[in-house]
Amino acid sequence: MGSNPFLGVIYHWIGGFASATNFIPFRGIKRWSWEIYWLIQGIAAWLIAPIFLAGLLVPDLFHILHTAYVTKPESIWVAILFGMLWGVGGLTFGLAIRYLGIALGYAIALGLCTAFGTLVPPIFHGQLVTIAGERSGQIILLGIFICLVAVAVNGAAGLSKEREITPEEKAESGERDFSFVKGVLIAVGAGFMSSFFAFGLDAGAPIGAIAKAHLIETGRPEVFQNLPVLVVVLWGGFATNFVWSIILIFRNRSFAQFTGTPGSNPMRAVATSGDTLMDFDASDIAALSRLSNATLVRNYLFAALAGVIWYFQFFFYSMGQTKMGRYDFSSWTLHMASIIIFATLWGLALKEWKGTSRRTKTLVTCGLMLLIGSTLVVGYGNYLKAMETTVQATR
Repeated sequence: MGSNPFLGVIYHWIGGFASATNFIPFRGIKRWSWEIYWLIQGIAAWLIAPIFLAGLLVPDLFHILHTAYVTKPESIWVAILFGMLWGVGGLTFGLAIRYLGIALGYAIALGLCTAFGTLVPPIFHGQLVTIAGERSGQIILLGIFICLVAVAVNGAAGLSKEREITPEEKAESGERDFSFVKGVLIAVGAGFMSSFFAFGLDAGAPIGAIAKAHLIETGRPEVFQNLPVLVVVLWGGFATNFVWSIILIFRNRSFAQFTGTPGSNPMRAVATSGDTLMDFDASDIAALSRLSNATLVRNYLFAALAGVIWYFQFFFYSMGQTKMGRYDFSSWTLHMASIIIFATLWGLALKEWKGTSRRTKTLVTCGLMLLIGSTLVVGYGNYLKAMETTVQATR
């Protein structure tokens, strides 16, 4: 199976949609503290889903990982380390969403993540000069630049929004804690740390090579070769998030929430969450000391669903990366841009931009169009490189 950049773009779009959508189930969670549902979704996203799907689609998954550990141990340990660093970015990313909203939080944090995660790996491998010297590489770099311009436009839209929206309108859309300055500072840190996921995937490339050879040998599609790499990187991410969640559980004495004791929800799981009785079922109102069994089950299901949806972003990312050809480093830009595109659309659907001026809405629209354009430009650059490689191979 050869490269197919435009199919790769489609895979990245699907992954971007999954990433932008994973926060939506959180809005249905009632009276659980952040650390409770974050840990539940993390178990689903970083342990269960990766191992289950990789084991289903890649024969002898743990044999492949053991082979990598014996022959290329750094591919395991470095990937885990970068996954742990990425986990820090994931923790702070949630706060960026809290203070900036879905559309703007994704735009700023992931914009910075795009720049670091896309450019650092080829710089590290000494490939950037070669890339910049080829027409296909120049087009890819142009697409990356367009993506960063789009992020700046979205940032301008967010600043304009803060000046225009009333506190009542922010509360109605679920942005009761909107703070542009605080959110931007957190988003900068989250964006930098989140880029370590790309470094982890790069460090785990030898695992993918072993998996690819095994898939070919067993007659399975090569497109699943990077699923074992995801398993390892996500082990690191889970470790960081697990430790922090447990610290918060002990600090806040929230362990009893797993069995039905109600808690607070500072992350705005629902737009109107607070200290009102609207968050309770009828049985909860009759017994305020506990959540009803139905509510508790729904909380578990919504948290787990959020985790599974989150994992699918990298499931499709791993497939898209195999289709991008020699310059697959650009997959990170495609992935991040796709996330921001769909996060912006969710923000519009959830009325996060309600009450803003025509100027602000124009900025949002321009940012969205630039992001879509950037993915097409990057895809075209990869297509040209694939054609160049094909021509050279036939000579």
